[in-house]
Amino acid sequence: MQRQRTARPTFARVLLLAAALSGCSLPRSGPTAGNIRAGGHDAELGMHLVDVTPAIAAEVRPAEALGFGPEFLNASTISPDTINPGDTLSVRVWENVETGLLTGVGQKATTIDALQVDQSGDIFVPYAGRIKAAGQSPEQLRQSITESISTQTPDPQVEVRRTAGDGSTVSVMGGVKTSGVYPIEAPTQRLSSMLALAGGVTIVPDIAQIKMERRGKIGRIWLQDLYDDPKDDVALRGGDRIIVEEDRRSFTALGATTGQARVPFNKRTMTAIEAIATVGGLDGRVADPTGVFIFRDESADVANQVLGRTDLVGPQRMAYVLNFSKPDGLFSARDFIIRDEDTVYITEAPLGSWTRVIAVATAAVVLTRTAQLASEQR
Repeated sequence: MQRQRTARPTFARVLLLAAALSGCSLPRSGPTAGNIRAGGHDAELGMHLVDVTPAIAAEVRPAEALGFGPEFLNASTISPDTINPGDTLSVRVWENVETGLLTGVGQKATTIDALQVDQSGDIFVPYAGRIKAAGQSPEQLRQSITESISTQTPDPQVEVRRTAGDGSTVSVMGGVKTSGVYPIEAPTQRLSSMLALAGGVTIVPDIAQIKMERRGKIGRIWLQDLYDDPKDDVALRGGDRIIVEEDRRSFTALGATTGQARVPFNKRTMTAIEAIATVGGLDGRVADPTGVFIFRDESADVANQVLGRTDLVGPQRMAYVLNFSKPDGLFSARDFIIRDEDTVYITEAPLGSWTRVIAVATAAVVLTRTAQLASEQR
């Protein structure tokens, strides 16, 4: 008996199968542009959609936040031998009288050893009382002691020496060649020279930041600012901590791109078009160039300004829309600045979903045909 031959799948049948599959839920990278636009009109979501123009890009451009405050910028250089809390001093006093305040009978000079500068920065000298030593050089402290006792003994001569302690030092750590504690000396009174003493910065300059801590105050600048602006080459103080570190900002890239990831910034100012290029650009097979979204939380002030409103209060969910199918959309993307914690989402085009449907249907037909041929050969 002749075996009945099974009809071969035709292109029409592939289309019928694809149509059937199109009603099924196939995997995709996220919501479509239409889904997001529909959500933007849902009051419960509280999301505002804004089409990006050069004017909008300018309104939401972040202000430069890094810089040293006046406690750093207004500080003058200090003497390399400045006295600090914890230092131990020796004070020697000569008196021009037979019987002096501090000297014994027949003596012309006396030495007060092991005078430790307390945490308040003071020392105690007999007949002079408590004197502020920290922040002064030995010469300045000598003059202070002389003035204090000169009203009680004529023409005293005073010598001050540091006998223990490191003087003014700073700690340098992070992205430098040699971390450590370094003294403030004549060649290293400012930030740039201290970094050079530590072997220089080992982080790429475009993403290197310098953090300084001083008496509870914190300042931070970009390394490039130190190169470009002399005012940021601040004078150092004993106890300063200098930390060189990489830029910690990042954004998240999702959707129809070749590299979905959490991406660290690779430069000081990153535009939307640079951010997308960093993750490989739009996936040309499925990406919808009319639906590129940047999601972020904006302050009420910025949201009211962008939306032309005055009633918004508190952080607002914003979805900024870029259209890469238009020339002005590319310019807008070039002007729009990405911020820390932004989410860049590239939607899929409807054709991309249909392409996947065709691919699944074709694979199913090929598998069926392979099974049929195997059956006929048995």
